[in-house]
Amino acid sequence: MFEELGQPRINIGTLGHVDHGKTTLVHSLTGIWTSKYSEEIRRGMTIKLGYATAVIMKCPRCLPPDNYQTFALSNNGKCIHCGSDLIPIRKVSFVDCPGHDMLIATMLSGAAVMDAGVLVIDATVPCPQPQTREHLKAMEIVGLKNIIIVQNKLDVVTKQRAMENYKEIKDMIASTFLADINPPVIPVSALHKANLDLLVEGFETYFPTPVKDETSNPLVYVVRSFDVNKPGTKYNEIRGGVIGGSIIKGKLRIGDEIEIKPGFKVKKEGKISYIPLTTKVVNLKSDDLNLKEAVAGGLIGIETELDPSITKGDQLVGNVVGLVGRTPPVWNSLRINYTLFDVVVGIKEPIKVEPIKPKEELVLNVGPARTLGIVTAVKSDSLMINLSIPVCAELKTKVAISRKIGGKWRLVGFGEII
Repeated sequence: MFEELGQPRINIGTLGHVDHGKTTLVHSLTGIWTSKYSEEIRRGMTIKLGYATAVIMKCPRCLPPDNYQTFALSNNGKCIHCGSDLIPIRKVSFVDCPGHDMLIATMLSGAAVMDAGVLVIDATVPCPQPQTREHLKAMEIVGLKNIIIVQNKLDVVTKQRAMENYKEIKDMIASTFLADINPPVIPVSALHKANLDLLVEGFETYFPTPVKDETSNPLVYVVRSFDVNKPGTKYNEIRGGVIGGSIIKGKLRIGDEIEIKPGFKVKKEGKISYIPLTTKVVNLKSDDLNLKEAVAGGLIGIETELDPSITKGDQLVGNVVGLVGRTPPVWNSLRINYTLFDVVVGIKEPIKVEPIKPKEELVLNVGPARTLGIVTAVKSDSLMINLSIPVCAELKTKVAISRKIGGKWRLVGFGEII
């Protein structure tokens, strides 16, 4: 559908505290419920990264914001207000991030591929909540500048509470990096699809399609991997493993020979190693659209010649894909320039961030990858760390730093590879 629009060229992340309505918002905008796994459905929360595509459309007759809709919000492509045929404008990809405090690493992997962010705030509870603060820091780390704040659940609060919550949001903006951006605050009811036309108009106003480097060697961040074959598939009909992610720069074409690094985890004689994989691009897909060539931006499925047992269950998440011989280096240790936050933001009562110490264990998010390491040397603004899981990354790649506090990994700083 809407093949003339091609693939999405922008990734919009939905972020915020657990149960604030991120997945419901994406469902209303796209018609897709991104929490698809049995454990997610059972627990009523997003665990893995969810993804969905929306087609933004515009009515030629109605005035703003009524003229802005998505296909899912429309009456099968017709305006819900006047019945006119809507004009398709562009496709956008949504990356739906988990809000639970134990899933911060998954959220950071999603943040690595975002071009814009929607921070969802539940109007029924005080703002900011702990993971709201943590997700704000994640947006700051990856350098997101295009941000909209959605004040959700307006259908279940009084006018007085809505105004109190609005003031809380404005105070939060004034006290964080958002003060320099001054993002719009759009009140909605995601469940009842109220005011979503104003939000879609906001996408067109504040989220321009980014201009990306399409001439460099391709670099793909892998945020999902899976086996698309159903049980009982005949052996001669089995399709190769699929990796899902976002092209950060460059282009991929069907037939390209690609490398996946650091690769597939192998355990032999009690030792764990990672073996780089080489394969060929068999197909490129954006939702139901088959592509001969995929460019930077949006979320892409890459069908390969790999044994699907290698890609099933997100086993290749965190890898980087490039043309054979043209991928970034693989690191078993890193030197990082870093900055620590003043306080730990992801807990109810923020506490001071203590300096990093030699031999301390830290979790690092490097691009789409998550790894554990031991600090071998540390200065006030740089450190050396040996990694338990290698990462594939270019110099100056952003790094998020977490340490264990109260039995959970908490975001405490950021940096870049030097």
